[in-house]
Amino acid sequence: MTPITQFVNLKRVYGPQSVTRFNLYNSTKISGASNPGFSTGDAIAVVNQEIKNLPSNYDVAYSGLSREEVNAGNQTLMIFMLVIVFVYFLLAAQYESYLLPFAVILSLPMGVFGAFISTKLLGLENNIYFQIALIMLVGLLAKNAILIVEFAVQRRRRGESLVDAAIHGAKARLRPILMTSFAFIVGLLPLALATGVGAAGNNSIGTGAAGGMLIGTLLGVFVIPILFVFFQWLQEKISSKPAVIETKDL
Repeated sequence: MTPITQFVNLKRVYGPQSVTRFNLYNSTKISGASNPGFSTGDAIAVVNQEIKNLPSNYDVAYSGLSREEVNAGNQTLMIFMLVIVFVYFLLAAQYESYLLPFAVILSLPMGVFGAFISTKLLGLENNIYFQIALIMLVGLLAKNAILIVEFAVQRRRRGESLVDAAIHGAKARLRPILMTSFAFIVGLLPLALATGVGAAGNNSIGTGAAGGMLIGTLLGVFVIPILFVFFQWLQEKISSKPAVIETKDL
C-alpha cells in the first residue's frame, strides 16, 4: 500500500459539475422562440447575423428542429429547380423543340410572384405548406400555357402568321382557362379562410395557390402569346425550316 501523494500533488480547484459538449466541442445551450409575427426562419437569420459579432474561436451549431429547418432550407431551391427541369424536358418532348418550351417556363414566374405577394399581404409565413403550394402551382400554370401554345402551334402549321396564330390560340382557350382557373380558386377559398386547429397550414396552401393562380392566369393570357411569337420565330430561324402547312382535301 503506497499513498497516492507519493506520485501526484493534489490541489483543490473549483469548476462546473458537468461539461456539456456538442460535436466534441465545449458548448452551452441557448433556447429561444420567435415573437408573434415572425417566423422561425426570421429568428435563425437574426442568430446568423449575431454570429458575426462573436470572437473567432466561437461558433454556433443548431440542434433539433432548428437544425432540420436549416438543412431543409438549402434543399428548397434545388427541389424547385428540379420541378422546372422536369417540366421543361416533358414539354421539349411534346413540342419536339428545345426553344418552344421556354414560352411555357417563362410564364411561370408571374404566378410565383402572385403567390408570394398574396402571402406577404396577408401576413402569412413562407413555410413548408406554402412551398407545397408553389410546386402545385407550377403544374397548374404550366397547364394553361400548354393549352395556348398547343393551339397556337396548330394554327401556325395551318399557315397562319405568328401573330395571328398566337392571338387565335389565346382566344380559343381563353374561356376554358378562365373557367378552370376560377373554379380552382373558388375551391381553395375554404382553405384560405380556414380557422381553428391547423388553420395556419391550410391558410398558407390556400392563399399561396389561389393568389398565384389568379395573378398568373390574368397576366398569362397576355404574356404567353408574346412568348410564343418570340420563341416560335427563334425556332424557325435556327432550324431553317418553314412552318408545316396542313391541307385537307375537300
